[in-house]
Amino acid sequence: MSETENRPRTTETEAGGDPAAGPGPDELDLEAAAELAAEAEEDAAAQAAAQAEDAAAALARLAEENAALKDRALRAMAEAENTRRRAQKDKEDTAKYAVSSFARDVLTVADNLARAVESLPDDKADDPVFVNMRDGIAAVEQELQKLFERHGIVRIDPTGEKFDPNYHQAMFEIPTADAVPGTVVQVMQAGYVLHGRLLRPAMVGVAKGEPPKKVDEEV
Repeated sequence: MSETENRPRTTETEAGGDPAAGPGPDELDLEAAAELAAEAEEDAAAQAAAQAEDAAAALARLAEENAALKDRALRAMAEAENTRRRAQKDKEDTAKYAVSSFARDVLTVADNLARAVESLPDDKADDPVFVNMRDGIAAVEQELQKLFERHGIVRIDPTGEKFDPNYHQAMFEIPTADAVPGTVVQVMQAGYVLHGRLLRPAMVGVAKGEPPKKVDEEV
């Protein structure tokens, strides 16, 4: 037997492979790896999307909580500022109106001085003693009014003004055609305010419309 006959033949499958036989083991491994990679990529994308949604939800919750905290902080600051202002106003009011009781008592002195000046007769203008006394009382009364004004005490003389129950106390009504009904025509006692707040109402007489005259019926 010759060497040619005894040499083993290389089959077509061993040399180049038979296409009809299907993919080999190496090709199967590549396809499986590609599928696994695709699945892993999909899983990673889904996980990333879920994480992004969770992060967005957490961020929205944080933003909402931050807005609520900011609102509460602003409310607390506003309340603290209002409390501070109220305390400051109470302090200022206490300082302004602390002398109310004392001022009411001193008003009696002012009233008496004013009455003394008004009651002095005019027929003694030639008497120097009388004139000096009159001028002295008037000067004291004027100085007392200036002292009142320096401390926020202002006199109310509403003659000719419309009657205001917030500042005036009606003592009587006067029928008259010379003034509009409801107008103050006489002041019995002056009123006073302390820094705009009523200290004592003015005691006044108020104009009242005259009743219509009766017309005699012709017989």
